[in-house]
Amino acid sequence: MQQNNSKYKLIAKYVQEGITAGRLHSGDWIPSINEFRRMFNLSRDTVFAGITELKSRGVIESLQGKGYYVASTNFKSEYNIFLLFNELNEFKEDLFHAFMESIDNTVSVNLQFHNYNREVFDQLLTEAKGKYTTYVVMTGKFRGTEDLLNSLGGQVFLLDHYDKELVGKYPAVAQDFEMDTYDALKSGIDNLRRYKRFIMVQNEAKEPYERYDGLRHFCQEFGFECKYLNSIGGRRIQKDDVFILVNDRDLVTIIKQAAKQNYVPGKEFGIISYNETPLKEVLCGGITTLSTDFKKMGQTMASLLGKPGKQQIRNPWCLNIRSSI
Repeated sequence: MQQNNSKYKLIAKYVQEGITAGRLHSGDWIPSINEFRRMFNLSRDTVFAGITELKSRGVIESLQGKGYYVASTNFKSEYNIFLLFNELNEFKEDLFHAFMESIDNTVSVNLQFHNYNREVFDQLLTEAKGKYTTYVVMTGKFRGTEDLLNSLGGQVFLLDHYDKELVGKYPAVAQDFEMDTYDALKSGIDNLRRYKRFIMVQNEAKEPYERYDGLRHFCQEFGFECKYLNSIGGRRIQKDDVFILVNDRDLVTIIKQAAKQNYVPGKEFGIISYNETPLKEVLCGGITTLSTDFKKMGQTMASLLGKPGKQQIRNPWCLNIRSSI
């Protein structure tokens, strides 16, 4: 459902001013949808969006067959946010805390997780439909989500990772996994020229394949070989290979294998690990990491709330070069 963001707020303004001026009291009926349409020359969908916002803020309730009445004269915050994450980990915790610290403390936020389960994703959003002013959603690799997102009845934002079919359709703050990988490797080319082959290891279906697209682009431009593996288990390390690792379990596996072969990261072979952690700063003398700034992502998303338009903001990345390359 699409509506003019400024026009649908006329409904909330009418009710709020009526309460403030004493024309509307708790229990009083407000105009019907058709009456609001005539009063402000609005479409039914736009009026319904305004009604939905008032309901989500706890100001009005409805009685079947009778209409809408004032349930509370206490206006809550303008925003009532449904925040749907893909999973909880230390990086998403940083994102969440940065987001919460950047919004007004009167804003109500309901945080849920779909854990990459499409049925759970659909169920959570369906149950949340019409109950919130704002929906901030990590859709990940899920396809065919647009109809559900359009039906929510509030402003929709996309966060972190979403399918290309949604590009430009909603405001978003996200990683560009392909370009982040390409740009980061290019920025470290002086440290990487002595290697011959790059091997990306990514063994979970939830992870974006676009990372490997970025690696292939980089290798084609600078004349390296490249390979994609689903698993690192049992593989011997060849000299002059660089392993690009997404999962920290694979990082542990490759370090154990290096010890068996008496190899040292940054000498016989290289390691780049996705996502910065304090441990990687000191492990094996320092593991090179490629990481997005999740705190910045949370802060940027908070800054977009309520703004018109469909800004697509690429979250910044950082290549932390250490002794492993």
